[in-house]
Amino acid sequence: MNKKQNNKTYIGGQAVMEGIMMRGRRAMATAVRDPQGEIQIESERLTPPEKRNKFLKLPLIRGVVNFINSLVDGNRILMRSADVLEEDPADGKEAKDGGFWGGFINSAATVIGVVLALVLFIWLPSFITGFLPDKYFNELSAGWSGVRFNLVEGGIRLLIFVAYILLISLIPSLKRVFMCHGAEHKTITCYEQGKELTVENVRGCSRVHDRCGTTFLFIVMIVSILVFSLVNVLAVKWIYIPDGGKWNNLIRFGLKVAMLPVVAGVSYEILRLLAKTENKLFFIFKIPGLLLQRLTTREPEDGMIECAIAAFTTVLAMDEDPTIPERVFATPGKMTALLKNTKKRFAASGIDEEEAEWIFSLTLNIPKSSVATTERMLKAAQAKQIVRLADERLTGRPLWYVIGDTDFCGYTIKVDERVLIPRPETEELVTMALDEVKSGAKILDFCTGSGAIAITVAKELEKKGVKASVTASDISAEALELARENALANGADVRFVQSDLFENLPEKFDLIISNPPYIPSADIELLQREVRDYEPRLALDGGADGLDIYRRIAETAMSRLTPEGVLLMEVGIGEAQEIVKLFKDNTYAMIAQDFNGVDRYVKIIK
Repeated sequence: MNKKQNNKTYIGGQAVMEGIMMRGRRAMATAVRDPQGEIQIESERLTPPEKRNKFLKLPLIRGVVNFINSLVDGNRILMRSADVLEEDPADGKEAKDGGFWGGFINSAATVIGVVLALVLFIWLPSFITGFLPDKYFNELSAGWSGVRFNLVEGGIRLLIFVAYILLISLIPSLKRVFMCHGAEHKTITCYEQGKELTVENVRGCSRVHDRCGTTFLFIVMIVSILVFSLVNVLAVKWIYIPDGGKWNNLIRFGLKVAMLPVVAGVSYEILRLLAKTENKLFFIFKIPGLLLQRLTTREPEDGMIECAIAAFTTVLAMDEDPTIPERVFATPGKMTALLKNTKKRFAASGIDEEEAEWIFSLTLNIPKSSVATTERMLKAAQAKQIVRLADERLTGRPLWYVIGDTDFCGYTIKVDERVLIPRPETEELVTMALDEVKSGAKILDFCTGSGAIAITVAKELEKKGVKASVTASDISAEALELARENALANGADVRFVQSDLFENLPEKFDLIISNPPYIPSADIELLQREVRDYEPRLALDGGADGLDIYRRIAETAMSRLTPEGVLLMEVGIGEAQEIVKLFKDNTYAMIAQDFNGVDRYVKIIK
């Protein structure tokens, strides 16, 4: 406790079932170890302090607000952690629904918890103290008798609290919660002492902490004695009914309940003050709360410490970086609930919600058109796969890189950062190319990338019984490696050659197809993050005006075409006319539009 703290943090926490919740200024995260032994993390954004209502940040008021939020959120998160521990439902058995009924159960549990607390810590101490002699202990007295009554009642309340903690600590599952509580404190202390957050370092730290809720509850009990005594003095004079009997008991109980916000507000400010000071004169006021923490914490297992570190580092990162997306637990349950949550997360990050449907469609092997109207129970493994893919997509990585492949003209094409993701517009280029092929034709696809064009042309000609040889080239050896994998997976007969345009291709071809780089260099930074930061710049950058590679094609392509050979190219928006001018000496040039009415294709006949 006397060690110098090197890092200041507002992060606090709460133990949950087999895990820990950490709460910062702008984010909250819960890490729970599931039945398979994996740590699952759920996080959410909080309204930052600077954007909160100024009234709610006032001294005393903020204590009441934090107390209510902690009560509601704490119970909700405790139930969410229990969801993670649910086993897969047996075949044909419904998993519990986390929708309306989940919210209802959470609300009901919160209400029951509040009622139980009122009975145990407000009504019961007063009821027991009521058996003491009125001569010396009379709550209705405005003198020392009334003060003595509240002092004794407060002592009884404290004894009930300690007995309650000792009793619930005998329950195996709650004993493990106390162990997680210890992991929470140790992790926060480790960070505040400036140590690296490792299991070994965290284990060596104290499991008691100044800002613990247990200390807060102790302060609440002390403050309640003072507040209830003061209220009693005023009530005797102005409110109690002479010989009121049961009515006075009811009034007395109501006043104590009504003063709870005041007690919570004052207690919170005292806790803040004690947590901020290391003055030894104030340490005596900390001792009772720290001793109580010895009851509410236990030495944690290494796995619990790992959960605490995971939750803490998640909150720390989210507090510092507002672009980090929220995360959700992957729990067994109804598909629609997870779909709704995934769409919500995507929308918050500016990602088309339709991509969420693609993830569900491909993971569960159901038509995308049916995703929104299909209900089924998800196994834990299915939910984990969906959440994993969604989390990866939320980093900005393009959906089809995340999935690992994409559909192109009905063929499965593997894609990753080595190649561009084939676009629908390029499918039309293939359709145009197939219309130009005659039996025995030699075909070249340069700047092949994933090999999608060459593979599709080869397979479609094979289906039609048209004999032709297909060659694909690219300057990138990495792209060609992936293209070969795609050809093999699709059973396509394609020859691959590494070449900078026609450098290593001396022969002539009847049909040359290409979707070369055509984005002007300055425009690349304006592209979507998914394209700009992930797709290969080599396959995007077309130079200052986007036409660099077309100029090179115009210089040599005609010498690589047979008489009446055809060159088909995909081009960028607004570039078609300029590209046609580069081929002004050729027999025929034509511009064709894509399905959006954009001049997208240029056809040159030698």
